[in-house]
Amino acid sequence: MSDNTKIDFIYLSEQDMIRAGVTDMPRCVDTMEEMFKLLYQGDYRMAGANNDSHGAMITFPEQSPFPSMPKPTADRRLMAMPAYLGGNFQTCGVKWYGSNIANREKGLPRSILMFILNDIETGAPLAYMSANLLSAYRTGAIPGVGARHLARQDAKVIGLLGPGVMGKTSVAAFMAVRPNIDTIKVKGRGQKSMDSFLTWLTATFPQITNVQVVDSVEEVVRDADIITYCNSGEVGDPSTYPIVKREWLKPGAFLAMPASCRLDDAMEQLDVRKVFDNTGLYQAWYEEVPKPAHNHIPLVGVRFMDMIAEGKMTIEDVEDLGKIVAGDTPARQNDDEIIVLSVGGMPVEDVAWATIVYRNAIANGIGVNLNLWDTPVLR
Repeated sequence: MSDNTKIDFIYLSEQDMIRAGVTDMPRCVDTMEEMFKLLYQGDYRMAGANNDSHGAMITFPEQSPFPSMPKPTADRRLMAMPAYLGGNFQTCGVKWYGSNIANREKGLPRSILMFILNDIETGAPLAYMSANLLSAYRTGAIPGVGARHLARQDAKVIGLLGPGVMGKTSVAAFMAVRPNIDTIKVKGRGQKSMDSFLTWLTATFPQITNVQVVDSVEEVVRDADIITYCNSGEVGDPSTYPIVKREWLKPGAFLAMPASCRLDDAMEQLDVRKVFDNTGLYQAWYEEVPKPAHNHIPLVGVRFMDMIAEGKMTIEDVEDLGKIVAGDTPARQNDDEIIVLSVGGMPVEDVAWATIVYRNAIANGIGVNLNLWDTPVLR
């Protein structure tokens, strides 16, 4: 038994996270690919009865006897997202997620995120870190993993709905795996976010020489090789979610959908390949929310679960990205396949990328060292 009971950990601010490589998208995509292989092997755990839950969220009632209790306004979330990841990671952690769309009126991001990384043996903290960039980059990297395996090799054109943070990181991931992309068509709602996106795009990817700001979702989709919806909006009525119509798509289109989306009847047919980023995640979600589930979680993969319940297809008709990454299910098989990937977001992704960033920080002396105790008072 060791007598050394001292526990130190590091605090990483947002600037520390940048210095430690959190914005290194090519490496993030590679890390997420490694994570998907571990998911397929089963060397991971998340919350919930099936170990695949997105997390645990605090909800607020529409009517409360306590005037100070928060109201369930748009995108009002307080959520803990824990996970463990094995393989070369061997760490666990939890992201704490606070979100309120009204934050924007205060000049703050909609979501303010923190992450704690822990030693898997003792549970001792390794790092407490700013997690907005961590979350944004791991979220964007998943469409990149999908594009590496499911987009056409000769993809040139991105269609983007929503030029915000998720739009930027998704484009960065697409460029990491399909560097010959030279065209982007983008639609947004506000001029401020569009201007920010265009400035970022020019500075980051000058090889994208054809930039088209379009006015409709149809224009986003038509003639695009890679399509992603990164929009935000109200949840509840799927008829208000942005649609994808089969007639708009060119042969071979790949769609990576991390935000609200609905498909027309032709897109719901079985000849359109449908992929979950993690089948168990959607099964857990489906158990947790009222039905139809797509009214409560606007992701296209949740619509797939409703379709299964309606008898329109079976769970075997939806493929799993981990199985594709591992090589046990074919990736893109020809240049004409239309493939839709639902991107749900999982805390195991945060653990993977946080572990890499933490190790970079330790190796390079980045962060503020903090002491938990030298000797615990209670033991």
